[in-house]
Amino acid sequence: MDSANQDLPEERGAVALSPVTLPPGLTEEEAEELRLELTKVEEEIYTLRQVLSAKERHAAELKRKLGLSPLSELKQNITKGWQDVQTSNAYLSASSTLDDIANSEVYKKTQETLSQAGQKTSAAFSTVGTAISRKLGDMRNSPTFKTFEDKVENLKYKVVGGNANGESAHRPNDSNPVQDNAPF
Repeated sequence: MDSANQDLPEERGAVALSPVTLPPGLTEEEAEELRLELTKVEEEIYTLRQVLSAKERHAAELKRKLGLSPLSELKQNITKGWQDVQTSNAYLSASSTLDDIANSEVYKKTQETLSQAGQKTSAAFSTVGTAISRKLGDMRNSPTFKTFEDKVENLKYKVVGGNANGESAHRPNDSNPVQDNAPF
């Protein structure tokens, strides 16, 4: 191999290996000619890869100098794509159809009916909410709830040892004072 072939990557080293047997119908001269052509093509590919790599680096440098980042390019691509969509026949046709639907009598009647149904549903929920609030208020003021509340407060004294007002863990009239080393 000459010096140009020494710089080529290993993947192209297959040219240097000559097959032991030639494919049927191929003479030694034809095989040698094909090997030379393959070597030239591989060298061209290698050169083109180097040129492409240099061009890509140059393009990246130009973009950097222009302040073009991958994000700004993405934004431009999305904007361009959206403009293409908006001017496409399919989009214009669909938009026109939606406008026709929005201006139709059936759509207007459906919208009005749904609006009325929403208002009635909202009023019904409001009425139910008011009734529940009233019932809960009545229940809170009932003697049964007051008794339950007293029992919970009493249990709180026994378990926690006082209320949030900073009272002592021991009430003066408690017959079973809470121990300081309780398991809770």
